[in-house]
Amino acid sequence: MEGSHINSFALSFKNNRLSYCGQDCRKIPPALWNMYGAKVNYLDLSFNSIETLKGLERFTRLEELVLDNNKLGDTVTFPPLPYLKTLSLNNNQIVNLEALINKLCDSYPSLSYLSLLSNKACPNQLSDRDKDESDYQRYRYYVLYKLSNLHFLDSRRVSPPERLEASSRGEFTRVRRPSSNQDVTDTISPPPAFTARPLPLDLSTLGKHKGTYGKCRYKYTGKHSEGNRFILNSDL
Repeated sequence: MEGSHINSFALSFKNNRLSYCGQDCRKIPPALWNMYGAKVNYLDLSFNSIETLKGLERFTRLEELVLDNNKLGDTVTFPPLPYLKTLSLNNNQIVNLEALINKLCDSYPSLSYLSLLSNKACPNQLSDRDKDESDYQRYRYYVLYKLSNLHFLDSRRVSPPERLEASSRGEFTRVRRPSSNQDVTDTISPPPAFTARPLPLDLSTLGKHKGTYGKCRYKYTGKHSEGNRFILNSDL
């Protein structure tokens, strides 16, 4: 799967939507961008073993990108895609939230929908049993402070009160990196006198975008779970 050859039986291309899933690719096959790069506005490369996004810039019209269940880590480079609105990175190997968000700020100015569930960088019980709702809420404030155009983060729509809270407190919830001689994991420091309050899932807003996320807050059923994948309006 590493060269120019692709498995045509695993490839689906229709209405400018390209899917190439479950092929254990460690990189994007050049044949995909050579044949479809100028045509695609939706790309699904989930359930592979992708470690690099080299060649992604060849998909010049891309608006939606699904990279769930791959092996993308902190060293990955995100090629610029000026029209990208939806990015799903569920179940990868991303730990450094601050570095990731800085990359996304630089590369994807139009980003409106982002999902990072089942990465260490996303502090909830899918990635760490020691995390709770307050840890997750502080993470949301930080991400929304940095990516102020987001309408949806993970499985939850961004509410106006949450956006307002993020604009005033998000700077204080930034990820603090340990020094090089410390062997500790990333933490997110709460702002002074901060009391987390869980925000309910807003079911009434689901289904208004063709790439919206699942109805439940968290859903995980194993390695090949589809619970965090996008669903179409017709499926709701």
